[in-house]
Amino acid sequence: MLQPKRVKRSKVHKGRPQKVATRGTELNFGSVGLKAVESTWLRSNQLESARRVISRTLSRGGKLWIRVFPDKPRTATSAETGMGGGRGSLSHFVAPVQSGRIIFEIDGVPSDLAEKALRAASHKLPLKTRVVHR
Repeated sequence: MLQPKRVKRSKVHKGRPQKVATRGTELNFGSVGLKAVESTWLRSNQLESARRVISRTLSRGGKLWIRVFPDKPRTATSAETGMGGGRGSLSHFVAPVQSGRIIFEIDGVPSDLAEKALRAASHKLPLKTRVVHR
């Protein structure tokens, strides 16, 4: 799973999600990419699941770039715990993804195969996406 090796602070503020991304909106490495159409948090296990689908579809061909990294820690209290008691312990990491942000890029394979792989990966993600070409 994707997660930082170490973090400076284990608990951070939620923050307000940006509506539209200002950086990471263009294809920089590959020729085909998966672009987010709406804003949300992506968990590390969701990104890993999408990555596995892409690598399985490409069958060890081409090159894949993951353009987002889950470095925001999220906390959770255990089930059946009463109100109060403070903030929970570290649960998982998320990557805040804004609308217009490129999530994955692929190069080195035919365009139709790359599009098929990205479309399969989009079903693993909890947000609307679009396949974009260079």
